[in-house]
Amino acid sequence: MNSTTTNADVSRETVSGGTVSRETPPTSARGADPRWARPAFLGLLLATGLLYLWNLDASGYANSFYSAAVQAGSESWKAFFFGSSDAANSITVDKPPAALWPMALSVRLFGLGSWQILVPEVLMGVGTVAVVYAAVRRRFSPAAGLIAGGVLALTPVAALMFRFNNPDALLALLMTVAVYCVLRALEGGRTSWLVWAGVALGFAFLTKTLQAFLILPALAVVYAVCAPTGLARRFGQLALAGLALVVSGGWWVALVELWPEESRPYIGGSQSNSFLELTFGYNGLGRINGDEVGSVGGGGGPGGRWGETGVGRMFNDAIGGQISWLLPAALILLAAGLVLIWRAPRTDTARAAFLVWGGSLLTTLAVFSFMAGIFHEYYTVALAPYAAALVGMGATVLWEERARLAASAALAAASAATALWAFVLLGRTPDYVPWLRWAVLVGGLVAAAGLLGAVRLGRRTALGAAGLALAAALAAPGAYTLSTLTSGHQGSIVMAGPASARGGGPGGMPGGGPGGGADGGMPGRAGVGNGGGARDGARDGGRGSQQQPGRQQQPGQGGQGGFPGGMAPPAGGAGGPGGERGGGMGGLISGANVSDAAAAKLKEDAASYTWAAAAVGSQNAASYQLATEQPVMAIGGFNGSDPSPTLDQFKQYVAEGRVHYFIAGGGRGGPGVDGNSASTRISEWVEATFQQVTVGGATLYDLTREVA
Repeated sequence: MNSTTTNADVSRETVSGGTVSRETPPTSARGADPRWARPAFLGLLLATGLLYLWNLDASGYANSFYSAAVQAGSESWKAFFFGSSDAANSITVDKPPAALWPMALSVRLFGLGSWQILVPEVLMGVGTVAVVYAAVRRRFSPAAGLIAGGVLALTPVAALMFRFNNPDALLALLMTVAVYCVLRALEGGRTSWLVWAGVALGFAFLTKTLQAFLILPALAVVYAVCAPTGLARRFGQLALAGLALVVSGGWWVALVELWPEESRPYIGGSQSNSFLELTFGYNGLGRINGDEVGSVGGGGGPGGRWGETGVGRMFNDAIGGQISWLLPAALILLAAGLVLIWRAPRTDTARAAFLVWGGSLLTTLAVFSFMAGIFHEYYTVALAPYAAALVGMGATVLWEERARLAASAALAAASAATALWAFVLLGRTPDYVPWLRWAVLVGGLVAAAGLLGAVRLGRRTALGAAGLALAAALAAPGAYTLSTLTSGHQGSIVMAGPASARGGGPGGMPGGGPGGGADGGMPGRAGVGNGGGARDGARDGGRGSQQQPGRQQQPGQGGQGGFPGGMAPPAGGAGGPGGERGGGMGGLISGANVSDAAAAKLKEDAASYTWAAAAVGSQNAASYQLATEQPVMAIGGFNGSDPSPTLDQFKQYVAEGRVHYFIAGGGRGGPGVDGNSASTRISEWVEATFQQVTVGGATLYDLTREVA
């Protein structure tokens, strides 16, 4: 029998019924690795960091919605704790605040700027690559870890989101840490590692609520079945881990729910000022069934607002180029790896690793494929660590067993499937590096042929085939990753890859490209989307976004955005010069292009007011807040649909002299919000009561001067 090893430790193999059973202890010390392992690992991290840092400031403040909350948190510890949109604590963002905390600390230490906001995200990306490497290398080999880490780093959506300030970067890191901790717990049935997994998932909950629990069933079931300890102890350990999850994720929730409502900010995204409602409604079950009260609405399925749901969703025109390049290979290698080691002992850690990573991938994949609520392409970054680990693990395990026809055939199938699928994906952008799709196809198929006959060809030739397969597999996503790095991404909806690949956003409308914003438009009718006051953008449906640090934004670039389901702009949306709509859905997505004159006007005597200004919708408010570094109240929260503040509350603020200006152009509560919403009534009252002035393309109402 041919005996092989998966790492520097000695392994024992037995063959039963044609199935390999391994009993290989995990590598527990770096000294067991070959000499090249550590330099290669450090080189991988350095290359990932430099790659993600390159051209980083092209994205400016990226998603101004979160950047404004970061700025607020850097000025006020209360805003830091709650995740408030402004330092005066009018309303929170529509997520828990954990993802904001690293960025807010960075800005508090180093000042407000693009690098200060985005470098923590890059570090999270490097950290995720490191954790994936550590998890895979520990049980398999340094080569497997390097492959997994490289695949993750060159996944286009990972390169996008680890350079962007949405919560998904921290979420991906914490979920990967949770998987690592479970794998460590499975090695010896150690309670401490399982408890740390619970802590990681708890903080993942404080990052993006219930998405943190998508992999929880897979982790719990695998541990309950495979842990090397007694059944009663296993369930006791899982109970302790569950308690750790509840404590680490629940302390903040308890404080917020117990805090008197009159002394804390309104919980953005909820309709009753409740974080629990936000968690289980708008950010919870609403994402699954599409019933999202206060949102722009869900509706998957044929012609749905967020794209057609089903098993092919991750491979469609909008999402395929973000994540699916190596998904076929990951699924093939998962199945082949499990078949190869299925008859191993119950506590076998190699099989457990396949089950943990594979279970995490499949459960997340299933939810993403069928959820009918709001779904954006960049959510798929959550899949990247799981797929990358499976590719690294499966490729090396099958390579070690390449003398067996089944193993070499599976390797060949993975290489061929990857090449064929890359050929299809690249064919969707025929003008983008036209020769690449043919090079990848030919290279992948030649490598597949070489892998199929690896034993007969000799070791050196087989290694050449393996190297060619890896190069062909990474060439296309690597090219999309490089294209992602060459342009900035702003707004609420962004996509990776070349601009020519961003035309198939949710619902068949444009996806987010450079500038994000309306270019990343909402599904539905094209041609209606712009940030406030950007005239060219209003005509072209382009991006209207806030001024960037160190550079002047040019409006009107990018594709077209629109309103869900072909809705018209909300009434009263006009607010820019010349009667252009200064917000509405465009402002909802990408904010406003703030002139120096408008910013200077808002900063005049701002210290005398609690809020320098108020605007409908968080993106519009955020743009002015970032330009002035003064609190700007976001009326109605992100969608303009939250009942915060009410008309009576806003009148009281004005009577007390706490708000100086009202900024027109944010729409009146967003599409689908009835004309009696709080933001609509506030807008109507302001327009009828106070004097209007136009400054630097912005329409302002001075709330200290009533109309004669």
